[in-house]
Amino acid sequence: MPPGEESNGINRVVDNISQLSPELLADVGQHILIYLQGQTRGVDSAEISARFQRTGVTQDHEALQNMIRYLLLTFRSAGKGNLSGDELVSRLEGGSDKWPKASLQVLHRLWSEHGALVHAQQGVQTMLSIGQLVDMQWRLGMAVSSDTCRSLNSPYVSLLLKVAEPSGQICQRSFEMTIPQFRNFHKQFKEMAAVMETV
Repeated sequence: MPPGEESNGINRVVDNISQLSPELLADVGQHILIYLQGQTRGVDSAEISARFQRTGVTQDHEALQNMIRYLLLTFRSAGKGNLSGDELVSRLEGGSDKWPKASLQVLHRLWSEHGALVHAQQGVQTMLSIGQLVDMQWRLGMAVSSDTCRSLNSPYVSLLLKVAEPSGQICQRSFEMTIPQFRNFHKQFKEMAAVMETV
């Protein structure tokens, strides 16, 4: 994206953020910061949209997504850089001259309260750098052709895993297993669950 278009895009997002009351901006920012601290699995844009509607704020879906994305990237970047509240505000003002003072004060306060926790969580995520299992679905089928089944019409289990990557994106992984492989997989999951209960 050319620099002029990028600047216009940021200014549009800032204009949309500027339309929010300080209370609603604090609510949205809190929601995002709680996710960045590892206390939730993701940022629920439907919940944020419902909050907007309850307070009479109308934002189209794309504008809302852009606002969430912008705040998420801003806070994530500030966490990686271990910025202070003043440094965050300075960076925001450098990106757009359309910021109202009330919005900057809200973001400064939120970051001053939560910035250290976000920075610490990012350090932990960097060390671990693994995804988190969000959902697992399975179904039983009959093999018509397969590399691992010796004969046709052998039963198999198809698994679909949804994993929240460290970046925050949710991706899907799918694979198939024979019944003995699935039994072994199930046994290992039970063992892991038993160990996790003792932690």
